[in-house]
Amino acid sequence: MNIRANNPELTSWVEIPANSDFPIQNLPFGIFKTQSLSPRVGVAIGEKIVDLFELYNAGFISKYDFEASHFNNLFLNDLMALGKDKARKLRDRISELLDSTNTELKESVHRGKIFVNMREATMLLPVKVGDYTDFYSSMDHATNVGVMFRDPANALLPNWKHMPVGYHGRASSIVVSGTNIHRPKGQTRVDETIPPVYEASKRLDFELEVAFVIGKSTHLGDSISTSQAEDYIFGLVLFNDLSARDIQQWEYVPLGPFLGKNFGSVISPWVVTLDALEPFKVEGYEQDPEVLDYLKYTGAKNYDIKLEVEIKPDNAEGKIVSASNFKYMYWNMCQQLAHHTVNGCNVNIGDMMASGTISGPDAHEYGSMLEIAWKGTKPVIMPDGTERRFLNDNDTCIIRGHASKDGVRIGFGDCTTKILSAKF
Repeated sequence: MNIRANNPELTSWVEIPANSDFPIQNLPFGIFKTQSLSPRVGVAIGEKIVDLFELYNAGFISKYDFEASHFNNLFLNDLMALGKDKARKLRDRISELLDSTNTELKESVHRGKIFVNMREATMLLPVKVGDYTDFYSSMDHATNVGVMFRDPANALLPNWKHMPVGYHGRASSIVVSGTNIHRPKGQTRVDETIPPVYEASKRLDFELEVAFVIGKSTHLGDSISTSQAEDYIFGLVLFNDLSARDIQQWEYVPLGPFLGKNFGSVISPWVVTLDALEPFKVEGYEQDPEVLDYLKYTGAKNYDIKLEVEIKPDNAEGKIVSASNFKYMYWNMCQQLAHHTVNGCNVNIGDMMASGTISGPDAHEYGSMLEIAWKGTKPVIMPDGTERRFLNDNDTCIIRGHASKDGVRIGFGDCTTKILSAKF
């Protein structure tokens, strides 16, 4: 696919720091506000935000038949509902205006109102999430968990290589980066010889994930094929699916995750379009046994996105505890969406579907403390000398991600949350 805004030769007249997540080839969409500006749609470029409401008011995108309400909005849903072709034209037009060879916006009297400094803005939840599904699609992660809790010789359950396993999570507790999360409380029973107790989770964990956002709805009874799936995926965010392992371990039989998962999931604030990530497609794992016809696909459907997780205590140096990659997905997004809808389940604009924990084959690529510290038996030593088996109160967990190729780096911005003590 030839997308003008993806041209690696493009440069911008806007100053962009080295190793910025937001070069002219990215242009992700988000929702922001300032002390003087109401919530609205913006696009990231370097350390600036392009205020699309003011860009529209100044007439720079008037020929595309947008309305003011598409940009003066609390969420991206209405903009996404216009379709990927319209979003592609908008992104191309913004790229044209920011191009180093173009002076339309650079020399405009409206320039001062259209650009906002990121440091002066507060980022908000970018989409109104109606429904949320969490998959379990990293074979390395699923194998590690199976080895820890079941028969190592049969780490993967019989269905795992035949379909993308998933469950419906809680949309209301998805929050934007920068939101603090209180340690959850619930029933735990780590010792089978004594009754369960009610307490704050002692095994609070992060899960390194990437989520995709639905930008096109279907009707009940309709299915989406793997060849159609990309038309329904608007873009991606980083996703920290916090998990209370001790609560989850006691509750999950027979219906799966509940209180151990629904107390808070954190996403990065910028939605990076699937268009911007097109150059970073790579082949995925060889799938054996052969999948059923509705899960078959052609072409590269995985993405080479480097991911890392840092744990930072209060007033102390942090440590990178995981360095994984989104390419380590056994089941890709197209297969996930095809499986999700094969039974006629309808999807809506703004629905979010997360990858499940992304772990690679090597220990430094594990995507959760459950694996990194191997169920608490191999604690991580922090720079201040303290140990981490799971997350402590006042730890800040930071997920970062970027793709790089041909001198272009496409990033997501940080996905950050601080763990606060339980509220009793």
